[in-house]
Amino acid sequence: MTSGDREQALIARATAGDRSAYERLLEPTVRPATRLAFAMLHDRSEAEDVFQESALKAWRHMRSLRPGSPFQPWFMGIVANQCREVRRGRWWRLIRVPDVAAPEPADETAAWLEGEELLRAVGLLPHDQRVAVILHFHLDMPLSDVALALGITQAGVKTRINRTLKRLRPAIGAAEVKIDG
Repeated sequence: MTSGDREQALIARATAGDRSAYERLLEPTVRPATRLAFAMLHDRSEAEDVFQESALKAWRHMRSLRPGSPFQPWFMGIVANQCREVRRGRWWRLIRVPDVAAPEPADETAAWLEGEELLRAVGLLPHDQRVAVILHFHLDMPLSDVALALGITQAGVKTRINRTLKRLRPAIGAAEVKIDG
């Protein structure tokens, strides 16, 4: 039995209500999903909350996962949408405390985004562009999985990323890079 077959068997069991099968599906997505949420929100507590809420939503909506589709890209799409909801939420806008002159904790996002200008530029991107770039470059997801996560075509992902890279070029300080692949 291939890993894809094993995953599809777990998906079938989870869809039928098997909590253990769902936990086994969720286990390999914990790290990438929380990394995505943190990269989108820049707040560890919010990222953990987003992951938990996304896990509950995915459990409740397992039947909406198309037969034969992989779990992780589908789940990452739920996480990305939950991040958008959090940022749109009333409490996010009201309670956000401005950054104070304190040393910033070292985190994976800062290491990935070398330089304050690039970090700031990615943070200012529209949600759809930011999530595509983070999924592909930060989480190393193949373009086909990014397309599944975002519910768009692979060509749409390439276009979105190329537009984003053009927009980021001043912050990157590099020549234009085109995604072909």
